[in-house]
Amino acid sequence: MTGTVDEAPDAPSGEAPDEAPGATPPGDDGLLGAWFLTAEERGNPDTDLDRRHGAGQPWTTGNLVVPLIHGREYFTRLLATVEKLDEGDLLLFTDWRGDLDQRLDGAGSEVGEVLGRAAQRGVVVRGLVWRSHLELLSFSSKPNRLLAERLTRSGAQVVLDHRVRRGGSHHQKLVVARPAEDPAAGVAFAGGIDLCYNRRDDAAHAGDPQGQPIAAEYGDAPPWHDIQVEVRGPAVGDLEHTFRERWDDPSSLDTPNPLRRLYYRIRPVATRTDPLPDPQVDPPPVGSHNVQILRTYPRRLRPPYPFAQVGERSIARAYQKVLRRARRLIYLEDQYMWSTEVALLFADALRRAPDLHLIIVVPRYPTQGGPLSLPPNLVGRERALEVCRAAGGHRVAVYDVENHAGTPVYVHAKAVTVDDVWASVGSDNLNRRSWTHDSELAVATIDDELDPREPRDPGGLGDGARVFARDLRLRLWREHLDWDGPDDDLLDPEAGFAAFRRRAEDLAAWHADGRVGDRPPGRIVPHEPDRLGRLRRAWAAPLYHAIYDPDGRPRRMRSAGQW
Repeated sequence: MTGTVDEAPDAPSGEAPDEAPGATPPGDDGLLGAWFLTAEERGNPDTDLDRRHGAGQPWTTGNLVVPLIHGREYFTRLLATVEKLDEGDLLLFTDWRGDLDQRLDGAGSEVGEVLGRAAQRGVVVRGLVWRSHLELLSFSSKPNRLLAERLTRSGAQVVLDHRVRRGGSHHQKLVVARPAEDPAAGVAFAGGIDLCYNRRDDAAHAGDPQGQPIAAEYGDAPPWHDIQVEVRGPAVGDLEHTFRERWDDPSSLDTPNPLRRLYYRIRPVATRTDPLPDPQVDPPPVGSHNVQILRTYPRRLRPPYPFAQVGERSIARAYQKVLRRARRLIYLEDQYMWSTEVALLFADALRRAPDLHLIIVVPRYPTQGGPLSLPPNLVGRERALEVCRAAGGHRVAVYDVENHAGTPVYVHAKAVTVDDVWASVGSDNLNRRSWTHDSELAVATIDDELDPREPRDPGGLGDGARVFARDLRLRLWREHLDWDGPDDDLLDPEAGFAAFRRRAEDLAAWHADGRVGDRPPGRIVPHEPDRLGRLRRAWAAPLYHAIYDPDGRPRRMRSAGQW
């Protein structure tokens, strides 16, 4: 696979590689403008993100983006990166949940220890961790507070950030490392993987040894499928800028609850942010990947975000634009896929393109399986999948994943590829909450390098298959299908769709027959969610809309069905 972890340089030279045979001109604005958002299409005039690159180019060229599949691979890379940082270097991170004793590798690699040692060496460590709702509600207020306290005592500044819309969260998962003496060595990590329990799994899916129970069906060490990307090149500057916008928000970090505010005053946690060091120049070009950074911020009132006064929904708008261009294959992995409004965009694409196929990989069960929490989790997905299937019929396939022991794997990944051209990996799920209400972050990538394997232009629009998107799709498919042969039967969208279905149906039949004989290859089975009766749907639907999948758009946009 192009751009594997072993190939990612520790300190890029800054020299752009020679143009590969069959490559398009670097940063072909015609192609990129057809897939990426323009500054106007982003719809957020309050951010400087697009203006950093001059007029007419709200993306960066010459990057190297490396997919890190599963937490073990990501944590290994992150540990090596942090351990190399020294006095005066800059380390920035955001997190939804952080557990200070979560190991990145073996003993001594606990998150609190690794980041704390960096701060003690003189690394400028700054963190934005969601303050979170209470543990009583199955959230993360205590572990996030303990992590912030531990790092503060080590000399870092980590704030508990609850500057969100009511009922919302900060869901971005980002780490940026900028060595002070070598701007070219800057690196960033973004995607779906938090620095917390359950995440350090690998392709075998035995689970993280530091497992935290979720729904009982996943066991004590839930198998966990997730994706992060390692980014080098000019896009690191865009990711750093995203952190700086949030850090520099002058809004108060205090809680309105006077008792809780007093509690935080006597704890070693910062309630304000000190100025960051001046930003370095962006790292120079190092690869063939064009990158657009996409975000979600809600419309927050009293006060609004200074960098997104009416919010930002560039993730939603990117999907809206890309799906209009889809012709042959959309492959997506998602934790939820449960909003009707989101599903309607996929349904429109399926109706528009009669040869378009859609594969969706989701978890078999929600994280919470109680009698009160389960139905609201199911009601949104039930309707969303009905919408997609009604539009695409046999061209829509939905699967969930299990390991070789038959234990379901929790799919936490948020990744999509479209026609082997455009790919996105981020923190965002396919639901209204992620597209409008919580803070989210995604890395959209289009490779300049054309893939020479047939079909060379699956979409038929002259865009050509791109190495990054195709290799990402094939790497994920090889894992899910236990595919150890040549990729020929997976390259063509329709043939690959059929291969996926065969493997899933064979495994489902083996289970149905009592698991007699050898287990067939593959780890995916057709997804068959529990059906909600009329009574359960009647009380679950209002909870789903109000609490599980709220809408952070201005009222006029909701009414008009706009993102």
